[in-house]
Amino acid sequence: MSLLTLSGIETYYGASQALFGVDLDVAEGEVVALMGRNGMGKTTTIRSIMALTPARSGTIRLGGQDIRSRSPHRIARLGIGLVPEGRRCFPNLTVGENLIAAATNGRWSLDAINQLFPRLAERRDQMARSLSGGEQQMLAIGRALMTNPKLLILDEATEGLAPVIRHDIWSVIRTLKSEGQSILIVDKTLAELLPSADRCFVLEKGRTVWSGSPTDLTPELQDRYLGV
Repeated sequence: MSLLTLSGIETYYGASQALFGVDLDVAEGEVVALMGRNGMGKTTTIRSIMALTPARSGTIRLGGQDIRSRSPHRIARLGIGLVPEGRRCFPNLTVGENLIAAATNGRWSLDAINQLFPRLAERRDQMARSLSGGEQQMLAIGRALMTNPKLLILDEATEGLAPVIRHDIWSVIRTLKSEGQSILIVDKTLAELLPSADRCFVLEKGRTVWSGSPTDLTPELQDRYLGV
């Protein structure tokens, strides 16, 4: 069953059009990779889903419910947890305070997050601004999970992180997948992304130009749509 469906999404920044008809869908329990070179519309697609940069046309449905006209906080309450590019933790709150700030009842409790990310348990009383970049990314993922989302969206989940931290985060993503968490993920590390994804959607110049299984994304297609 489709959890999230985008059809014909067109989004603008002022008078400048950024998306020209994006189509994608995420089924329940599925990990979907949203791919494309820099500047092709991946983050704008995510911002459109969350109504941070509202789409002007097209449809966005979550569980069959039209959410395109909803405000960002209402979309979050309907079940989408966003880990934005740049992490954006609350710097003047502790790790523990960040985690409980938007917590809802469900599978993901403070204890569950501490088991998933032991480093966060160790740094529970530290201010978020004092954490390393990798620890802040763990905190951003943990905070999103504390909302107990139907769909978790990860925008550049491992960008700029040390290899050991990237390894830890991909391990967590695989754990979430094994537990049936629906995930939409943007990331440039194909060696880790493709084995973790069930399906891929590729954007080029604000349009969906290819979709399919990771095994169908041949080296030729990678070079055509993802190569520098």
